[in-house]
Amino acid sequence: MEKIPSRGLFVTGADTDVGKTYVSALIAAELSAAGHRVGVYKPVASGCVVDGDDLVASDAVALWNAAGQPLTLDAVCPQRFAAPIAPHLAAIAEGKTLDADLARTGLAAWTPHCDIVVVEGAGGLMSPIDEEEYVADLAYDFGYPLVVVANNVVGAINQTLQTLITAAHFREGLPAGAVVLNDVKATDDPASDSNLEEVVTRVEGPLFSRLRYRGTKLDDPIDWYELAAG
Repeated sequence: MEKIPSRGLFVTGADTDVGKTYVSALIAAELSAAGHRVGVYKPVASGCVVDGDDLVASDAVALWNAAGQPLTLDAVCPQRFAAPIAPHLAAIAEGKTLDADLARTGLAAWTPHCDIVVVEGAGGLMSPIDEEEYVADLAYDFGYPLVVVANNVVGAINQTLQTLITAAHFREGLPAGAVVLNDVKATDDPASDSNLEEVVTRVEGPLFSRLRYRGTKLDDPIDWYELAAG
């Protein structure tokens, strides 16, 4: 694999619709505001919108804007497909093949242009990218600390622990850097006020914090640049 940025974070979800892009963009914006040159990368996206002859990935646009629009949207997300299904199936639906090598080598475009890169995976760790590989394979090859995002409702404890267990046992293990319990919606779910403590008491290693609904700052700030050093 070509030389990739030495410092980065890999954001993954404990489930679908957990606000992974929102958290990724928040991290990118915070790093940019601190004066860092921030790269943003989404190896592949499905469910993209047709715009003339192009396909636009809304997630990639959000990341790009948060980082101050570095390089191009093609550099942010080099593979985009229309169907809102698993990316490799979306590619097949278009008569194409998802390029697993490009998903890796595309990250190298950011190497000369950033101090840190925020990578947002497609789905969770065990979301397939082709018939043989998963998002976790990309995370393993990149080697960046994981930022696990979970929807802060009932069920978050189970989903978060399952993701962390998967990370610990996938191949030789993936480094778990942080867990963000994200209040995706305004809710009076009583679990939202106890989930964080329950997860913290069961896991050692990652940093933990909560992001309130439509929040712009975590309850417990995390030094993302330092965390990305591994």
